[in-house]
Amino acid sequence: MIKTTRFDAAEYLTSEADYAAYLEAALEENDPEFFVKALGTVARACGMTQIARDAGLSRESLYKALSGTGNPQFATIAKVMKAVGVKLSVQVA
Repeated sequence: MIKTTRFDAAEYLTSEADYAAYLEAALEENDPEFFVKALGTVARACGMTQIARDAGLSRESLYKALSGTGNPQFATIAKVMKAVGVKLSVQVA
C-alpha cells in the first residue's frame, strides 16, 4: 500500500526570495483568486499570527481574506505583501 501525505507549499517557502518567486508564478496564472490563495500560503509560511499583527488585521479576518474564496481589498493585499517582505511591480507586457 502506498502511503501519501498532503502537500503543503508553505513548508517549502523559507525565504523572501522563495515568497517572491512563488507569488510571481501565481500572478502568471492570471487568476486573482489563485494569487490571493498563494499569498495566503506565503502568509502561513511566515506565521499567520505574526503577519496578521504586522498587517494590522485579526488572524481570523486574514485567514478568511486569503482563503481563495474571500474577496480582499487591494489595501489588505498590499499590507500582507509588505508584512511578508515582498512588493508588486509593474512591467511592460
